[in-house]
Amino acid sequence: MIQEFKTTVQLAIADFLIGKGIQTPVVLLERAAESQFGEFSTNVAMRYAKELKQSPMDIAKELTEYLQAQDLQHVEKVDCVAPGFVNLYLTQAAFVSQISTILRADKKFGSNTLLAGEKWVIEHTSPNPNKAMHLGHLRNNLIGMGLVRLLKVAGAEVVSDCIYNDRGIAIAKVMYGFLVHMRKNATTPANIEHFAAHPEDWYTPAELELKPEVFIAQCYVQGEDDFKKSIEAEQITRQMVVDWEAKDERVWQLWRHVLSYAYAGNERILSRLGSYWDKIWYEHEHYETGKEYVQKGLEKGVFQRLEDGAVLTDLEVDYQLSDTVLLKKDGTSLYITQDLALTDLKKKTYEADKLVWVVGPEQSLSFKQLFAACEQLGIGQVSDFTHIAYGYVGLKGEDGTFQKMSSRAGTVVLIDDVIDGVKATIEERFSESEKTPEPGVAETLALGAVKFAFLKSDSKQDITFDVEQSVDVAGDSGMYVLYTYVRTQSILRKASNQELEAATVTSQGEAAELVRCLLYFEDVVKKSVDDLSVHHIAQYLLELSSEFNSWYAKETVLDGSQEEAYKLAITKATGITLQNGLRILGIDTVEKI
Repeated sequence: MIQEFKTTVQLAIADFLIGKGIQTPVVLLERAAESQFGEFSTNVAMRYAKELKQSPMDIAKELTEYLQAQDLQHVEKVDCVAPGFVNLYLTQAAFVSQISTILRADKKFGSNTLLAGEKWVIEHTSPNPNKAMHLGHLRNNLIGMGLVRLLKVAGAEVVSDCIYNDRGIAIAKVMYGFLVHMRKNATTPANIEHFAAHPEDWYTPAELELKPEVFIAQCYVQGEDDFKKSIEAEQITRQMVVDWEAKDERVWQLWRHVLSYAYAGNERILSRLGSYWDKIWYEHEHYETGKEYVQKGLEKGVFQRLEDGAVLTDLEVDYQLSDTVLLKKDGTSLYITQDLALTDLKKKTYEADKLVWVVGPEQSLSFKQLFAACEQLGIGQVSDFTHIAYGYVGLKGEDGTFQKMSSRAGTVVLIDDVIDGVKATIEERFSESEKTPEPGVAETLALGAVKFAFLKSDSKQDITFDVEQSVDVAGDSGMYVLYTYVRTQSILRKASNQELEAATVTSQGEAAELVRCLLYFEDVVKKSVDDLSVHHIAQYLLELSSEFNSWYAKETVLDGSQEEAYKLAITKATGITLQNGLRILGIDTVEKI
């Protein structure tokens, strides 16, 4: 109902401005800052005051009179306030109608068609297959999957993908570490020939009771240490890279073997998170193709070859970006070389309208250079490509300050460890309260608490993860929202089979602020789409939960009064909205705690 109402009002305001000579007016109708200023407000009087050569308040007064004369449905009153805002107040019937709209839409409430017909590709997480995923990867994954779900709600067709950088010296170090340090017997020859004939002489992660990704991380750490300390280890490791490039079958056998563990570990973690990739790209499949794109750029004259043989972009004039090397002087490729090929491959494979990369902020310049080079080559326009950067994830220090994670300092926290830590805290609380939740509830709550803690902040901000704060049932947390949802369902169960009617009411009473909050969910979803960030939704859910709990503390829902059906309708509408918002965040709800 609200979206249709807003469209009608925006058209009326546009007609007013056109009548005053504004040919293509931009009209924004936004949530009023406070209920004393109504439900919606517009600033067009201030926006067009200079162009119309009138004071903002004079325009606002004219617009107020114009809108009052239109006899707009659902509008109780229109007024204006300094310095030029025009405010609209809704009727009681409009509030009731919104509750009915939510009940009818149910799981589809909040969905829209902003991106209908568009194809988006979201690359996220893309972990290096030589390390176990930590909190930084978790934030990347949750932001990426939040975008996937959000864009689907907006009507887009969305592909979730990642790239595995599965070749090079880092992977060779994993292979060397495995050969030398994962032998079951120290007398077993630590060479590829023996492994190829007798792979059973090496431990599997299961035999060491290690998660596969942790097993691989240990191989890498040990291989890296040997590489630094031993010339022989360095030589053997570098030769593996050469032999792999030459497609030596025994080297490839070992390569496939160790990477299978890394992939299995990452898939297990994704499954636990409820995340997924529709497509996985592997660097070894396309890395050589990038050189062909560099040659095309040279032929078009948009790239230049230097005297030493290296190839450079030409970005300063047209893009105001620093030039970057695309091909080394020895003819070897760089990541950007490969990314040119992969970007074109993605665009053609999916006929994608938009490509998005969720990658840390340290790559911001590199992505701008990549997007510009893609435009130079005709792969797509810069506007087709978006880099979503995100801030660092830190740990809460003893003094409460942000502490950056560090591999060297041993302060890196793995994804499983943080979820398990939150889950243990929740189970301890259940034990202390002598509650016995249904199987799986603690895991669901833990995942919800962790996800919300990461998604409630703007992705660009650095965040500090705090276990205790994440499970606070009365604070700025996912647990608070989940507990609020459970409360709505408990009330509805007690009401059994009563008819839920958003019947006519003469006054919203204590429910006024709660119902007013329910007017804005669809706008919050749209803002999230515009900003490509789901943190707006998380913040809205906290506000809605607070409004519901404030109302519940003052109101008896099941009181047998004539208003009971309406209060139950409000309760159900709140539950629907909370669940739909949490679903976009990737958080499952529980019915009982």
